[in-house]
Amino acid sequence: MNVIVTDNPEQAFQCIADMIANEIRRSSTPVLGLATGRTMENIYRLLVQQHKAGALDFSDTTSFNLDEYVGLAPTDLNSYHHYMQNHLFAHVNMQANRAHVPNGIAPDLEMECARYEAAIHAAGGIDLQLLGIGETGHIGFNEPPSAFDSRTRVVHLDEVTRRQNSCMFDNDPDRVPSHALTMGVGTILDARRLVLVAVGKGKAAIVNEALNGPISEAVSASAIRLHDNATIILDTAAASDWKRTTR
Repeated sequence: MNVIVTDNPEQAFQCIADMIANEIRRSSTPVLGLATGRTMENIYRLLVQQHKAGALDFSDTTSFNLDEYVGLAPTDLNSYHHYMQNHLFAHVNMQANRAHVPNGIAPDLEMECARYEAAIHAAGGIDLQLLGIGETGHIGFNEPPSAFDSRTRVVHLDEVTRRQNSCMFDNDPDRVPSHALTMGVGTILDARRLVLVAVGKGKAAIVNEALNGPISEAVSASAIRLHDNATIILDTAAASDWKRTTR
């Protein structure tokens, strides 16, 4: 596990954007695992800038998003389909059939989860998986406790998570869907490389718990310490509670 602490959030965003850009340039057919949230908007902004400058070609890139809310159509302004279109897909030359987001309104959600797992496998697996960390310690929507061998599935969202995400729903946690589709922890750990980003003092306690606390299903982000190629990018505020250990 490699931990990089930057002086400020913008340096963290640039570091991760450069990692993703290098992965796209390195591979003839890169497969990315993508995430959503306010932090990720900054990373996608930088990737779009590189593309518009002619320095980054997405035409052979495939992507799989971590999650989607159950019950929100792709056209819903609060869906992660719409988020990805707004912040990345509509601004780069990725082929539409290569950009995958779980279908939260599939008639059979269990079948949709199995289909998503099969699509990742058919693409050859994920080369680089981008991750954030939630207040409950979740990666994706893997709320505690989440088995480390879990696969893409339907999950119930913790009230803490719904409150955290309510900023996209007029600050009303009751408007945040109660369920979501998410890649499982096992699905995430199958990626060949993991990159987790956290910025801000509000993430300091849970970052320290994930990196220095017990490796436990109670904090799904702690599972990244089991991965052979995981990088954590923090700004100084997010790293303020963290002390490097030998574990």
